[in-house]
Amino acid sequence: MTDKFDTFSGLLRAALGPGLVPADDLPGMFTDDIVFEFPFAPEGLPTKFEGRDALTGHLAKLGPLLSLGEMELHAVYPSGDTVIAEFSCKGRGVQTGLPYDQIYVSVITLRDGRIARYRDYWNPLVVLAALGGADAANATFGGAGS
Repeated sequence: MTDKFDTFSGLLRAALGPGLVPADDLPGMFTDDIVFEFPFAPEGLPTKFEGRDALTGHLAKLGPLLSLGEMELHAVYPSGDTVIAEFSCKGRGVQTGLPYDQIYVSVITLRDGRIARYRDYWNPLVVLAALGGADAANATFGGAGS
């Protein structure tokens, strides 16, 4: 299985299937009390967001920094309310022009048709390089560890 998508929300809809509630935007896919975790986040990048507002704020800050291209969904492993998705994307750091070619394994748990927990496993070295290094990441995210 390798399906291609232009947006992260499109990839999520395909990975999570018909049980995901229809939403006009990405934040609408998440519960109000979403827990979104980055277990491999390096120092200077956030490791966890709790609540839709916190996650939406992070996405607004991150969005202008990375230009994402096509995303590929490689595999989906459903197990009850939890889905493991393997996917990748190609992109660039907006300020640096450096590549952001990332591979992800995400563990996603649904509740009432919305994403309630999302654990995002990815290579932190790729994001640091695309942003221009650890100092640039610290400056952008305020050195927040969570």
